[in-house]
Amino acid sequence: MGFVELLLVAVGVSMDAFAVSVCKGLGMRAIDLRTTAVMALFFGGFQMIMPLAGWVLGSQFLWLIAPVDHWIAFGLLGAIGGKMIVDSFNKDRKANCSFGIRSMLVLAFATSIDALAVGITLSFMDVSILFAVLLIGAVTFVLSFTGVRLGYVFGKKFSVYAERIGGIILILIGIKILIEHLSMPH
Repeated sequence: MGFVELLLVAVGVSMDAFAVSVCKGLGMRAIDLRTTAVMALFFGGFQMIMPLAGWVLGSQFLWLIAPVDHWIAFGLLGAIGGKMIVDSFNKDRKANCSFGIRSMLVLAFATSIDALAVGITLSFMDVSILFAVLLIGAVTFVLSFTGVRLGYVFGKKFSVYAERIGGIILILIGIKILIEHLSMPH
């Protein structure tokens, strides 16, 4: 997996955190740089830890999974992307805009579960996991920080499109992995 694909994965898995950050921005009465940075650190930190945990799990079972790894990657990325797209159409969802530590831990964990699955997928590929998790964390930090500020300025409408775009990116990467593997001579 090259840098561009890895960057697109990072952007894709960051979209949930971005969407929640937009919501958080909506709840701010005034932009607070410290709160915005802490929020972005929560999301970026969890987005670094979860793919690393997934990579460790995937690496332990590589011998068992290797014959079907491309199908697993396709399925996981497709399911995660599809869920993001479907969730973006849920008009009844109410985002939690509280800023407490407990709330932030729950939101950071919930938005990074897809990163765990991505970590499992990365264990099947020739990729530096350290570089991958640092890139995912950095992209999530930047997008979350930006999301809070955009939410403050632009409103709720933008978060729905971000989630849809993230879902589409993950599905397309899953399709690309499947096509590349199926077209390789065995």
